[in-house]
Amino acid sequence: MATFSIPSYLLIFSFLTLSSKPILSFSFQTLETNPSFDSDIALFGDAEIVDGGSFIQLTHPKASSSGLLLYSKPFKFLKSSPRQPMSFSMEFTFSISPQNGDGLALIIVPTDFTSKFPGKSSFGLSREIRFLGVEFDTAMDENVGDQNANHVGIDVCSLVSAKVSNVSSINLALNSGVTLQSWVDYDASSKRLEVRLTKLGGARPYNPLLTYPIDLLEMWKEEEVFVGLSSSSGNSSQTSSVYSWKFRVRNVPSWLHSHPVDPRLYPNQQGKQKTVHRRGTCPLAVLYGLIFAIGCGALVAFIVLHLWSIFVNGNTMIPAKYSLRPVDFRETNCGNL
Repeated sequence: MATFSIPSYLLIFSFLTLSSKPILSFSFQTLETNPSFDSDIALFGDAEIVDGGSFIQLTHPKASSSGLLLYSKPFKFLKSSPRQPMSFSMEFTFSISPQNGDGLALIIVPTDFTSKFPGKSSFGLSREIRFLGVEFDTAMDENVGDQNANHVGIDVCSLVSAKVSNVSSINLALNSGVTLQSWVDYDASSKRLEVRLTKLGGARPYNPLLTYPIDLLEMWKEEEVFVGLSSSSGNSSQTSSVYSWKFRVRNVPSWLHSHPVDPRLYPNQQGKQKTVHRRGTCPLAVLYGLIFAIGCGALVAFIVLHLWSIFVNGNTMIPAKYSLRPVDFRETNCGNL
């Protein structure tokens, strides 16, 4: 009996431990072999790896389905040593099936968000949660027609977007089932968030589809946060799939930390600013002067050589019967072109 009971307890303990983890540990190991995904990711809710690990399906084809793909390493927008603000870049590919669901959202949330997911609202978010969202919205609001569908919006602690940009302006539809590619970049030096979108295989657009000024360091200070992709089907059978995911945090160079001085805050510094501005034009003035001097020197040299050829070769005689005339291009190879 003793020999049988010990392995049984171990088996039960192992089962309870694995089943209590929200992170799909076995799926996590499968994704490590897929170069399209960062290895440090976790899946929550209905999110699952399908097709042998080739992509992640965030929602099931049923109503009220929700899933979350999360970068499992928390980060801060302020590097502790040395103290520098942090920027990030994200690139991912995805598709959304043609139903009227909530779509997909990139979210930045507190580290306790995972214990509250899935929530009852879209993407598991609510007013009680401090978050930043980049929403790829496909939900159609009956009160406003289709104005609320097929757009990218910036959500700051609210699912009512602070700023939106219609995806139809670049001839795309978010819930067409076509695989799309997006880049989301935050630059801490300019405090600017940029979103780009195109079809899979297209070049990264030079101009962003949507920009939004925001200071994420001021929003989060030194708090650790998670970043991830969340999706919810709403009352539809919409499915959202992610085919690749890359996320990188980077430091802001120290020489980019300073910002333009506001003259309204520092009226006594206006004169210094003007002096710096004048000094900035000196290299151009020197360059223009150098070009002018070289041109004048070349002109003087040409005149001297011309006068020398006249006076030195002045005794050279041209036979009377020989006359100079313009070249007739019909007599050369140019006439045959």
